[in-house]
Amino acid sequence: MRMKRNILLWVTAMMCLSITAGNVTVKAKLDSTQLVMGRVTALHLEIVQDCGTRGFLALEKSDTLTSMVEIADKPKADTTSLGNNREQINRDLILQAFDSGLYVLPPLAYVVGRDTFESNPLSLKVLPVPVDTTKDIIGIKPVEGVPFKILDWVPDWIADYWWAWLLAVLVIAGALYYYLKWYRHGRNPLRPEKKRLPPYEEAMLNLEALKQRQLWQNGQEKEYFTGLTDILRVYIDRRFGVNAVEMTSSEIVKTLKQRGETRAVNEQLTMILEMADIVKFAAVRPLADDNEMAYQRAVHFVEQTKPVDDTVAQVNEEKEVKP
Repeated sequence: MRMKRNILLWVTAMMCLSITAGNVTVKAKLDSTQLVMGRVTALHLEIVQDCGTRGFLALEKSDTLTSMVEIADKPKADTTSLGNNREQINRDLILQAFDSGLYVLPPLAYVVGRDTFESNPLSLKVLPVPVDTTKDIIGIKPVEGVPFKILDWVPDWIADYWWAWLLAVLVIAGALYYYLKWYRHGRNPLRPEKKRLPPYEEAMLNLEALKQRQLWQNGQEKEYFTGLTDILRVYIDRRFGVNAVEMTSSEIVKTLKQRGETRAVNEQLTMILEMADIVKFAAVRPLADDNEMAYQRAVHFVEQTKPVDDTVAQVNEEKEVKP
């Protein structure tokens, strides 16, 4: 009794599967049953099934329908609801052939689980390209040279993303400009600079810092005189608007001789610059007194040429006028 019941249940299940399988229909039709060689036509598939049924075309990954008929394109499928839990899938295949003849297109297989459903077979007649035999044969022109284009040698991975490479070049160019104009000179335009000290105060602080380094006391006379003259050059540049940083020693002395405010101490500056040139270029080691004297002359030069407040200057003038 139990065996009969199991057999009945198995038969019932198979009948249900058959009924479900029978709910899928596949129809195929062509836009045109005739096709000129090299041109294309569309094969339309209509698949009607229960909603939620999952299936696929057996030739989904194939690019040929027969040995003579190719699949040129496979547009995306379109699904439409028919109501009553039914849906229709519309799928097109674009066909193309390059040999004339009459071809029988095999049924297209649609696979659902273990079941396969086939469409109706079709026939496609491919016609040769029409030729007008009444006209004279025209000579074939020789193949002309293809003009060279600059992008012909550029790889596709560069040509396809040219905008990204252009952006990268602009970023690199901007970084290089920033480095050459700002960063290399110790400045950063993105960060506000601290207010710079007046020329006199800056020079005196730098002279004191140079003294604390004790360069000439450790046998570094060349570095000592280089630092001393650099401080004076920057001071003269900021104080008098003279580009002393780019001038030679003789040019600095000649320029400052023409200024009344520096004429009195120009001789001391001359001695400092001459001694510095001898040490830097003639490799002469000066005496300790010469090193100390050069420092004192530099301090005296800065002190004597510092800006004088207008009020103090007026008081000094009034004292000179009084008997």
